Amino acid sequence: MNAYIFPGQGAQFVGMGLDLYENHSEAQELFEKANEILGFSITDIMFEGTAEDLKQTKVTQPAIFLHSVILSKVLGDSFKPDMVAGHSLGEFSALVANGTLNFEDGLKLVSQRALAMQKACEIQPSTMAAVLGLEDEVVEKICSEVEGIVVPANYNCPGQLVISGEVDAVNVACEKMKEAGARRALLLPVGGAFHSPLMEPAREELAAAIEATEFKTPSCPIYQNVTTTAVSDPNEIQKNLILQLTAPVKWTQSVQQMVKGGATSFVEVGPGKVLQGLVKKIHSEAETSSASVS
Repeated sequence: MNAYIFPGQGAQFVGMGLDLYENHSEAQELFEKANEILGFSITDIMFEGTAEDLKQTKVTQPAIFLHSVILSKVLGDSFKPDMVAGHSLGEFSALVANGTLNFEDGLKLVSQRALAMQKACEIQPSTMAAVLGLEDEVVEKICSEVEGIVVPANYNCPGQLVISGEVDAVNVACEKMKEAGARRALLLPVGGAFHSPLMEPAREELAAAIEATEFKTPSCPIYQNVTTTAVSDPNEIQKNLILQLTAPVKWTQSVQQMVKGGATSFVEVGPGKVLQGLVKKIHSEAETSSASVS
């Protein structure tokens, strides 16, 4: 069975999507429509901006979403997922790709999500850190013992977990992780504590927008970050999407569940190859590839 997977923030690069824009009229139309919806020329930043411009959350999230979604549409009949999943932001791309959300609604939600997260980051200084070489349980235990807010945020693959929270609490946790034998525990260059309780203001803001959006029955199930299980019920998908901002991204567990559900091939749709690397570390026998149009 074919699983299509969609990357999240961090996969962006200058020039992403330009080949689609130049070679496919459908892609060009959708990119131009995106410029209208967003109220600024995101294509200028994606195709010829600087890496710094592209790194702003309000740009990065819609840019990755557009690259993934437009690529899935240009694939046409060859895009036949039996199941989909997305890493954090990628969940929105996956939901447009499997027909749960339409293109316009998906883009508006992603844009609102980016702005709400940006605002939440400004309320309180916060950060994230990557922890390598420790068991999940050890990371969870250390986080629970540190004073202040610090939580596991991304279960990326066995031995690779990202923690998120208040700056001081994350720093203390990093020291304790190293003492416990972590190969590395290093701060990430991010604007705030994504997938932690500090995103509560953003979750509240986005919840209203998600609840006001129409969710349709998808063409195939999505394995969601919050539950890690196959979901096809639009109401349940909606609820899980609201919880996603303050809950951890359980990528390891989602991939394991997809394999249990029959997935043998994982196709990454969007910029980069980060998810393919993670899938291989979770299930070494899986076939992985990047979606591409001939």
